[in-house]
Amino acid sequence: MTGRDEETRAQEQAAREELARLREEHRDLDHAIDALEALGSGDRLQVQRLKKRKLSLKDRIGFLEDQLTPDIIA
Repeated sequence: MTGRDEETRAQEQAAREELARLREEHRDLDHAIDALEALGSGDRLQVQRLKKRKLSLKDRIGFLEDQLTPDIIA
């Protein structure tokens, strides 16, 4: 295996690890949002911030998934 192949594998592994971390954070935010809304605490600003962060994570997750999925030409 060449140095470039090893570098590519290392980058792919790093992307997979980041993807797993982001998915976990996304799930955690989902639970936190549900809990805040269930409490009806009235802190809509906090809920909006969490939703904005969740959307940002979703975008990053989509980007990483696209990077890790090989292009298939039909």
